[in-house]
Amino acid sequence: MSSTAPRTGPQLIAYADRLGGNLAGLADLLRGPLAGAFDGVHLLPFFTPFDGADAGFDPVDHTQVDPRLGTWDDVAELARDHEVMADMIVNHVSADSPLFRDVLARGEASEHAGLFLTLDRVFPDRVNEEDLCRIYRPRPGLPLTPMTLGGRKRLVWTTFTPQQVDIDVASAAGQAYLESVLDALTGAGVHLIRLDAVGYGVKTAGTSCFMTPQTYTFIDALTAAAQRRGARVLVEIHSHYQRQIEIASRVDMVYDFALPPLVLHTLYTADTAALRRWLEIRPGNAVTVLDTHDGIGVVDVGPDQIEPGREGLLPREAVDALVERIHAESGGASRQATGWAASNVDVYQVNCTFFDALGGDRARYLSARALQLFVPGIPQVYYVGLLAGANDMDLLARTGVGRDINRHHYTRGEVEAALAGPITSTLLELLRLRRDHPAFGGEFSLGGWGPDLILTWRAADQWAELRLDAAAGTSTVRWTDAERALHLIALDRG
Repeated sequence: MSSTAPRTGPQLIAYADRLGGNLAGLADLLRGPLAGAFDGVHLLPFFTPFDGADAGFDPVDHTQVDPRLGTWDDVAELARDHEVMADMIVNHVSADSPLFRDVLARGEASEHAGLFLTLDRVFPDRVNEEDLCRIYRPRPGLPLTPMTLGGRKRLVWTTFTPQQVDIDVASAAGQAYLESVLDALTGAGVHLIRLDAVGYGVKTAGTSCFMTPQTYTFIDALTAAAQRRGARVLVEIHSHYQRQIEIASRVDMVYDFALPPLVLHTLYTADTAALRRWLEIRPGNAVTVLDTHDGIGVVDVGPDQIEPGREGLLPREAVDALVERIHAESGGASRQATGWAASNVDVYQVNCTFFDALGGDRARYLSARALQLFVPGIPQVYYVGLLAGANDMDLLARTGVGRDINRHHYTRGEVEAALAGPITSTLLELLRLRRDHPAFGGEFSLGGWGPDLILTWRAADQWAELRLDAAAGTSTVRWTDAERALHLIALDRG
């Protein structure tokens, strides 16, 4: 980077293999047809292997680039002119990692035994039914898998799947492992670190084992370690909105995971009240998204699932209606990919592309994107969303993994066709406006009434404005240029 100052323009979220083919191909896209649209890129897992049981979120070796995608030099080359974000998968590694395989073979005699978490590490004395039922998990069942370690049957902690074995982050081996990952990432010029699933990283007896005081202490220490290496930290937490506000005060950045369901609710119902309330109280150091490699979160706007009695941004019945509306808008495709209908079950997400969640409606979709880009924060746009991708039912059928419905493998021809189409070309114009217009470095204000929202940015005599008609699902974007001439994009059905 030519400057060490953090950039606040849009970022792309992408798997290198599913968009550009490899790291070099993705760099060519960012410097070619996508030039001027993005300040940075979140490289979804490119570690060995990138195509494991959980699309790279189950690393066998978190410190190595999968050679099929490139090398650390390719990451460093991309970081030369784009801020690069990479995942630090703090909670687990693949059950196929050489480290865990050695523990499987040798048990406590393995030099790596201290790296992995078993039930007795958390409950050294005893555990009862109440203790186990208190544990919060994003999927049905308990986070424990019976395995034979060195000839002895053990209960191994597996928060997500039996293929993803949890790390004992409190152990010396766990801390050394995490330090090695930080060194590998920052050594290649990665200065934005996304702490994946960090809310589950610390397990403490007698608690929910999710976002406990011990978790906050762990996040503080990991953030400090990243900052010592010149990196900033983005924390990934799907949870009650007040918990997001709490964690935001302690880290560099948090996701605004409440925004996607609130935008859908607003465009479905023409009721802007919940979105307005959130825009007034949300943390300022947010990364805004509408879609990611995961599903559309609904727990982020609903009542608290851990502390009963804390109401959400939407009442439970509105959350239920939102989920059903997504299923209806997608023609039932999202229902086939969500919950018990598919493996890799998440109880808090609906698997669907954002384009299909809005019924493939161009005006509503671009209005949603304009909202994302005008809300304060750093906007990240997922590669499928950039290309207005539809649900990939063929990939879902082949893998049975619900989230694959929104993880299409794009050919070069498909990318070129989408870039030439009216939706992506308009979205790129909005992205370049958001990246370059000086007003977005100024003051933000929220106005309008009823179904109409007005989001305005102003810096000196320059301004940019979004006017949304939620009832019609249409909007207009207006802005001034250096000569104070007025420009307009109509995001309607014309």
